[in-house]
Amino acid sequence: MRRVLLPHHFSPQPAPAGAAIDDFSGLSMGTSWSVRVVGGGAALQEGLQRQLDLVVAQMSHWYEDSCLARFNRAPAGSWHTLPLEFFTVLSFAMQVARASAGAYDPGAGAMVNRWGFGPTRRCDEDGFVAPRPDEVAALLTHARRHGIELDSVARRARQPGGVLLDLSAVAKGYAVDCLARHLEARGLHHYLVEVGGELRGAGLKPDGQPWWVALERPADVADGPAEMALALHGLAVATSGDYRRFFHSGARRYSHTIDPRSGAPIANELASVTVLHAECMAADAWSTVLTVLGVEDGLALAERQGLAARFLRRGADGALTEHLSSHLRSMLDE
Repeated sequence: MRRVLLPHHFSPQPAPAGAAIDDFSGLSMGTSWSVRVVGGGAALQEGLQRQLDLVVAQMSHWYEDSCLARFNRAPAGSWHTLPLEFFTVLSFAMQVARASAGAYDPGAGAMVNRWGFGPTRRCDEDGFVAPRPDEVAALLTHARRHGIELDSVARRARQPGGVLLDLSAVAKGYAVDCLARHLEARGLHHYLVEVGGELRGAGLKPDGQPWWVALERPADVADGPAEMALALHGLAVATSGDYRRFFHSGARRYSHTIDPRSGAPIANELASVTVLHAECMAADAWSTVLTVLGVEDGLALAERQGLAARFLRRGADGALTEHLSSHLRSMLDE
């Protein structure tokens, strides 16, 4: 039986009568993107792609000439004036780091890279070897001694020396928000935008229906709770899962989600965490944080932050068990 999630508030504004849905798509950030918009016209493709290209140029750790890559190479003690978009994302990331008591750290790029999930020396390449305990300890010691400082007035950030920013847990969600704002600025208020599986929707389709999407779940598990369908109306959704990027070493499976408090991949039996939020950047970041924290601590933080979150945990028998925050449970149409 399919279960339905409904937002608490619906806009009464209908889609333009008789309008068509226009579709746009492309590639960016190592993945695909798509936009469905009511009455958009044919001239949107270039502008939408430009929004994503800007995020890549500023925040990608895969390109040596990005603003982020240049900051990562900067000398110790140097201050850098950042573009508005980059500073906005970094500021939010640091707010989430503080609110999560370190379960997320935008400066944990060195840990991510050493575990083989960065742009070089990847875990899927021949010759990769997982870090030794003493290497992990050294990375943790450096992270605890060296933190990034922000100057909000001058929009500057200080490189303390050797800190590698990795905004992967925030930038893709921010890119989704950029696409949505680009449409809104052009008077287009009925749309569904997606980048790499993260989505944001607003308004209605011409037939009066909302944009229905299924909450993501691992494809490798047959047993578990019934599917959830979400009316993506004034909401964004992001999912963090252990089934996207991982490697095996011996009998253990290592997920790409790194706990910056331990310096190692998570080991808490979580298969995925989905977060619903008004902004995709927030949904993206919080889904990562809650994944790191695990079910018990993650649910507690979701309640304190008022987050609509679904946790799927792998059982010993391979089946999934579901845990819902009260805010998400209140959206169930039962």
